[in-house]
Amino acid sequence: MNPSTQSDNTVTNASASPQEVELKMALGRDSVDALMAHPLLEGTPPETHRLANVYYDTPELDLEAHRVALRLRGNGETFVQTVKTAGDGHGGLHTRGEWETPREEESLDLEWLAGLGVTPFEDSRVCQALVPVYRTDFQRTQWLLEHDESWIELALDIGEIVVGERRIGIHEIELELKEGRETALWSLAEQLAHHCALRPANASKAARAASLREQQWQLPACALDMPGQCLERAILALDAFQDSQQQAFLYASRQALIHLTRHDDFEVATLAGRLGESLSRPDWLSVRSGQQWLLLMQRLYR
Repeated sequence: MNPSTQSDNTVTNASASPQEVELKMALGRDSVDALMAHPLLEGTPPETHRLANVYYDTPELDLEAHRVALRLRGNGETFVQTVKTAGDGHGGLHTRGEWETPREEESLDLEWLAGLGVTPFEDSRVCQALVPVYRTDFQRTQWLLEHDESWIELALDIGEIVVGERRIGIHEIELELKEGRETALWSLAEQLAHHCALRPANASKAARAASLREQQWQLPACALDMPGQCLERAILALDAFQDSQQQAFLYASRQALIHLTRHDDFEVATLAGRLGESLSRPDWLSVRSGQQWLLLMQRLYR
């Protein structure tokens, strides 16, 4: 089996289907070397690219209002225009719409956008009003791995998001299912977590840029009878803390985890309690906590 072979019950890449399944995790800065030296990557030469990305929206932020991201990515010679919709995200696992088309120059193809059938591009006013709103610059190192009878692309992104004079760092990995079973993503993440300090991350680069621009980080509600909401709030609060360095978000993550300690599932309650306790320590992002995050996510979502 290889990524170009399609079969039943298989998820293919975004160029063949507007569906993307990926697991995103924030990586501890001290874990980059550990990831690069991971035994699973031995014998698989990586590809490394410097990627410059410009994101577009209207002055009224119509795309943001519809949770749609429009990006033009290039390396100075070739360009790719990409549209992503928010889709569904659970504990760092994302299933969302994605469309892309190659470009020979650093400009948008408005006709292609209008033909996608994606709101808000059906409005010609929106297409004509698109302007650059922020950019991301990062180095991507990626490996194509065969794991558990599936093909997964592992991408390591190191760089920054730039909005005006404000900048925040990018230190994250993404596991994208190119072909095979979703369970393989979790299995690969578990093996990486034995060597690297990581945690689930739900905020996209686009969402992070929007929050940085507004200097506002919104968190979802957390109902006691909705454990999935509590986990999402805990993860997004850590995303917000990472970018704002406001201690209130660290506290919000702990409180969301405390809600999960009341869960009927003993393992969920125990893991949530341990993770909440770890957030009171300066070294809360560790190999051990990363393993616990993955176990908690799988217990609630798989």
